[in-house]
Amino acid sequence: MFRHFADRIKSLRSARSDIRQLQMMGDRELADIGVMRADIERAVRFGRR
Repeated sequence: MFRHFADRIKSLRSARSDIRQLQMMGDRELADIGVMRADIERAVRFGRR
């Protein structure tokens, strides 16, 4: 049970880090990878569709 909790915390921290990195990118860079600024969090948490 503790391992599951620790894995979940690690996953959330990783997602927050990824969101932060994408938010620091410019709109052009985001467009190059096919992500709109408004969709950053969804793209990180659920993948691009």
